[in-house]
Amino acid sequence: MQELHLSHSDCVNLEQRYPQDGRGWMGSSGSCSRLRQGSDIQELASKRVDIQKKRFYLDVKQSVRGRFLKIAEVWIGKGRHDNIRKSKLTLSMSMAPALRYCLGDFIDYYARIGLRGDDHAHRVLKSEFIERDNRKYFLDLKENQRGRFLRIRQTVSKGHGTMGYYGQGIEQTIVLPAQGLIEFRDALSQLIEDYGDDDPELPEAASFRVDNKRFYFDVGSNRYGVFLKISEVRQPYRNTITVPLKAWARFGENFIRYEEEMRRIFNCHKEKNGPHGG
Repeated sequence: MQELHLSHSDCVNLEQRYPQDGRGWMGSSGSCSRLRQGSDIQELASKRVDIQKKRFYLDVKQSVRGRFLKIAEVWIGKGRHDNIRKSKLTLSMSMAPALRYCLGDFIDYYARIGLRGDDHAHRVLKSEFIERDNRKYFLDLKENQRGRFLRIRQTVSKGHGTMGYYGQGIEQTIVLPAQGLIEFRDALSQLIEDYGDDDPELPEAASFRVDNKRFYFDVGSNRYGVFLKISEVRQPYRNTITVPLKAWARFGENFIRYEEEMRRIFNCHKEKNGPHGG
């Protein structure tokens, strides 16, 4: 029998039309399997979660850039191969704990709000936002006539850095029915425990402007431990201090104490001079 040779696009189309075991045709034997092997991406683990008429695959993969998670959403219509739709979401394993934390917040909120109202209005009940490097993740718990669901939308900034295991897509979206949030979160948690990064995830950098100055807060680590670098920038000058993790609590306590004392001083000064004095 003559062997059938398929291109990468052919394999993708087959995978979208006939999803089988989470990897579909790309994970089967033959041409598609060799294409997958030639892509230098190793598949480490996979979990499947069925929620209503949807099927979600959580696949942990590894490339030269590190481990990442690919979440595929497959919706199948009434017929066996009718109305098949597929969407996906990709994120690094270092970002996965942040997603798990947000899912926990949405689960708690969903449990508190109780049953739906009678109006069945299209509305957003709760929103969260996660940012990592040049990728932003928007999480919205919504409600419509069909029920409640969590939409997770990823946007990727154009320009340098959009290649790699994330692909070239500018936006990716998956939609989770609210009834399956716990099961989905539990599957994600198991993959994080088994294949998550060993290094602790550090907080994102932050900055704010005061008059003509900008202050930057960057958390880093080296062989001596974790530290916070605080920079004061007023062009063309930049002053920086580094605070080790073990001193953060004392720094915070002193900042709060001085803020409270200055508030008290200002209030006393205002009362002494009256509403029009000073």
